[in-house]
Amino acid sequence: MTQVLIKSARRPTPIWFAASDNWRAVRDALPKPAAAFAEAMGFEPRAGRYLALPAADGAFAGVLLGMEGATARFVDPLAPGRLATVLPVGDYAFANAPAGGAAALELATLGWALSAYRFTRYKAAAAKWPRLVVPAGVDMARVVRMAEGHALARDLVNTPANDMGPDALEAAALALASRHKAKAGVIRGADLLKKNFPLIHAVGRAAARPPRLVDFTWGPVKAPKVTLVGKGVCFDTGGLDLKPSSAMLLMKKDMAGAATALALAHMIMDAKLPVRLRVLLPIVENSVAGDAFRPGDIYPSRKGLTVEIGNTDAEGRLILADALALADEEAPDLLFDFATLTGAARVALGPDLPPFYTMDDALAGDIAARGFAAADPVWRLPLWEPYDALLDGKISTINNVSSGPFAGSITAALFLRRFIEKTPSWTHFDIYGWNPSTKPGRPEGGETQTARLLYGLIEHRYGRA
Repeated sequence: MTQVLIKSARRPTPIWFAASDNWRAVRDALPKPAAAFAEAMGFEPRAGRYLALPAADGAFAGVLLGMEGATARFVDPLAPGRLATVLPVGDYAFANAPAGGAAALELATLGWALSAYRFTRYKAAAAKWPRLVVPAGVDMARVVRMAEGHALARDLVNTPANDMGPDALEAAALALASRHKAKAGVIRGADLLKKNFPLIHAVGRAAARPPRLVDFTWGPVKAPKVTLVGKGVCFDTGGLDLKPSSAMLLMKKDMAGAATALALAHMIMDAKLPVRLRVLLPIVENSVAGDAFRPGDIYPSRKGLTVEIGNTDAEGRLILADALALADEEAPDLLFDFATLTGAARVALGPDLPPFYTMDDALAGDIAARGFAAADPVWRLPLWEPYDALLDGKISTINNVSSGPFAGSITAALFLRRFIEKTPSWTHFDIYGWNPSTKPGRPEGGETQTARLLYGLIEHRYGRA
C-alpha cells in the first residue's frame, strides 16, 4: 500500500474543514490574504467543494474543504479522502476537526488512505501521493491495518480470473496465514469427497483448476471462537444454466466474499485481538464441461441434507453450505459468512448497502450500530419463516433455489440457515464487493464491505490483547 499517512512533517499545508455552521469562525482564523481570496472566489462551505488558498507571496497557504453542516440528513465521514486524489504532492495536516470529534477525525484519516488506493498490477499509477499527518489522538496503527485490509481485498477482487483462479486465491490465503503465523491446511480435488465436502466438489469439479477448501486458525484455543466463511468463486459462468455475456463481465468479483474474510482476518490478527480465529474459504470455478453438475442433480451435503440443483447459477450457496456445516460443528461464539450471493440484494438495497441476516437480535443491533459508526453501512433483512417452505424439495431434502421468483436474497439466506444448528450467533452478509463509480474512500472497482464494522464489533466485544 502506498505510504500516504505519516506521523509528522516539518511544515505541513493546513486543511480547514468548513461547514455552514462554522464557516465564519474558520474564515476569521485564516491568514488575511487567504480569507480575501476565498471571499473573492465566492467560496461557499458546501459538501465536496474545495479551494486551494494562496499566501501573500503566491505560495500555497492551505486548503478549504466544504463539509455537511450539523443539520444535514447525511454526512459522509470519508469525504476528506477526496483531497488525496486532487491535491499536489506534499505534506498536509488537518487544521481543525470535522463535526463528530475523535471518531470523525479517524474516519477522515481513513478516507484519505482508502482514496489513495490504486490497482497497479497491470498499469502503473502515480509514484507519489500527497501525504497526511495523522492527527493527534488518532490511532495510526489501527487506521493503517484497516487500509491494508482493504487494499488486500481490493487487489484480489480486481485481479482477473486468469491470474486469480483457485490456485492464486489459495496462495493469497496461505500467504496471509503465514504472515501472521496461523495454522493452515487445504483440501483439494477428490479429497473433498473423502473428507465429506460433496457440494464444494460438485460445483468446482468441471474446472481445469480443482476445487478446494482453505482452513486456517489463529489465536489461543481457549479464547472466544470467531469463524469467518467466505465465498471463493473465482469465476462464475453460471454453469450449465449459462449466464449471458453481459452478466459475466464482473464475475471475477464472485470471490469477494473470500477476499472480505481475508481482509477482516488481517485486521483481527494484526491487532492481536484476544480471540481464536478460524477462516474457511471454499474456492471453486463454476465452469461448463462434460462433468459439470446439472440442473436436476441431487447431491448429499456435509450436514446430511440432500440438495436438488434447481439452478447451477446458484452455486455460491452450495459451497457455503458445506463450509458452514463444518464451522457449525464446533459452535463458535460468532460465525460470519460473506458472499456475493444474489442480484436480488442489489435490486433491494443497491451496491452500497449490503443486507445481513441473523437470528440473534442483540447481535443485529450491534452490527447496525457498528456499521453506522464505521461508515461501513449494512441493513438487516428478515429470515422470514413463511418463505422457508419455498425451498423444500420434492424428491430431496431441499432445493438450492426457491419455487418462486420473489425474495431471492431472503430465500438464499434461509437456504444457508438450514446448515446452521449449533451456532446461535450466525450472520450472513450478501455483499456486492464492487464500487460502480468513484466516491471518497471508495475508488471504482473491487471493494471490501462489512470488514471494518466487524473488526470494530469484535474489538469492542472482546477488547484488545
